[in-house]
Amino acid sequence: MGQSAEALPPGLDALKPMQQAMESMGKSLGSTLTSMAGLSVPPDALKDIQQDYMKQATELWNRSLEKPEQIKAGDRRFDAPEWGSSPVNAFMASMYLLNARTLQKLADNLQGDAKARQRVRFAVQQWADAASPSNFLAFNPEALKKAVDTKGESLQQGLQHLMNDLRQGHMSQTDESVFEVGKNVATTAGTVVFENPYFQLIEYAPLTPQVHEVPFLFVPPCINKYYILDLQPDNSVVRYLLSQGHRVFMISWVNPDDSLALSTWDDYIEQGVMKAIDVTLDVAGTDKANMLGFCVGGTMLACALSTLAAQGKKPAASLTLLTSFLDFSDTGIMDVFVDEAMVRMREMTMGPTSPQGGGLMKGTDLAATFSFLRPNDLVWNYVVGNYLKGEMPPAFDLLYWNSDSTNLPGPFYTWYLRNTYLENKLREPNAVKVCGVPLDLRRLDMPTFIYGSREDHIVPWGGAYESTQIVQGPKTFVLGASGHIAGVINPPEKKKRSYWTSGSLARGLPATAKEWMATAQEHPGSWWPVWAEWLGKQAGAKVPAPKQPGNKRHQPIEAAPGRYVLRKA
Repeated sequence: MGQSAEALPPGLDALKPMQQAMESMGKSLGSTLTSMAGLSVPPDALKDIQQDYMKQATELWNRSLEKPEQIKAGDRRFDAPEWGSSPVNAFMASMYLLNARTLQKLADNLQGDAKARQRVRFAVQQWADAASPSNFLAFNPEALKKAVDTKGESLQQGLQHLMNDLRQGHMSQTDESVFEVGKNVATTAGTVVFENPYFQLIEYAPLTPQVHEVPFLFVPPCINKYYILDLQPDNSVVRYLLSQGHRVFMISWVNPDDSLALSTWDDYIEQGVMKAIDVTLDVAGTDKANMLGFCVGGTMLACALSTLAAQGKKPAASLTLLTSFLDFSDTGIMDVFVDEAMVRMREMTMGPTSPQGGGLMKGTDLAATFSFLRPNDLVWNYVVGNYLKGEMPPAFDLLYWNSDSTNLPGPFYTWYLRNTYLENKLREPNAVKVCGVPLDLRRLDMPTFIYGSREDHIVPWGGAYESTQIVQGPKTFVLGASGHIAGVINPPEKKKRSYWTSGSLARGLPATAKEWMATAQEHPGSWWPVWAEWLGKQAGAKVPAPKQPGNKRHQPIEAAPGRYVLRKA
């Protein structure tokens, strides 16, 4: 593999083990990759990577001997003064980063099956992030200094945090003791006016003397709890809509237990989304509602509305899709996890054809999968802070919600995996049946507002944009800054982030996200007012706000947030 260890410049014998390790790593990786779907790194690329590695390693070694104060890791994991105060620590951090970059270059230069290459790149990144010296007490000078300064108290606290996290079944990403659902999150006043085994329907109390005559229904993802849309008063989408004069209803999905372990996708569409639509229209006394689906809630809502359209029913005055897939061609890093073997294994263990006819996909397993999509931010950051330094993470409502995981019924989950991520059937007219009706999403001909987040790692914005090529009615696309959740929860008063719109709207949306972005303009602040202006045009005239929740057929059951959202996984 390129030059041998004997070819090192004179005086740098200390680098021999490093180069030999690099040669061994290259040979080992090469033989391993050859056995994995025929993957290989071209010899010329391999030689260039090795030579570049040795050049940078030599420069780093010389700098550590001659001007150690100039060694800067340039990574926020090593920003603490303790990493730069010692040449040994600075060299170790810089050497780790060089090794990690080199491994990633090897993975990036693979040739062979595209999915196998993607999996190797993902595995390499996971290994590199896990191997950071900052993650180990013996190599983390910041954690060691704190242990000395506190006379071991930080280590004792870290052990207590570890034991507490083991008991609760997940790693603490925030100080969960600060928050309580219904007390300081999910606090918007409302009433549960309907419930069945799948969900409760909340009707929120109006905040204005008059409301739009067309009600509004939220369909949140059943993979998480609804109150991401109603965190605290200053960042609540629900409260914002109420302040705009809308009459708001919300699905609060139950956190499934064994009683729903056999429930299917059709059950959630028919007994969940469709039933919520029926009750919303009945309580509001209208034949149409504006509707929003968030993430998988958008996929479910689109399926429900398309199925209803096939039955001659069109209850949606408008449709809003927030970070949702209808076309699963571009699922980003999530594609790493899904193949025929994985889906078949899930079907055999918890699908409708499994020996027990179903089962539960545990919320803790789903949460761990999502966290490892961004391991440095959502895993190792807390390993270091919680356990090595004995610190309690700061209180953050969004991360509290993120840790409040939910289960999924196995038959529902396996149908979703196979027909969306694996086979991408929803975009194909009549390729799959929902509630016994061939699904054709081209029946979605209502005005549609589609939102994507630019840094979304769960629903890449290009994948969200593909919905514009499926729905048939008038459509608007807006791109927001930040990620899957932070991009959505961006109240105007905070004056944070930015969003993009395109002048191409007047001419119709282009075929690809890249073409759309070429004509887009960036605007400071929140995208919410753009959506609110669009939604106001779909919501009809103003009428007196209702004085009481529910109606004769749907009497108040309990105050929001209701019992279902309190059930823990």
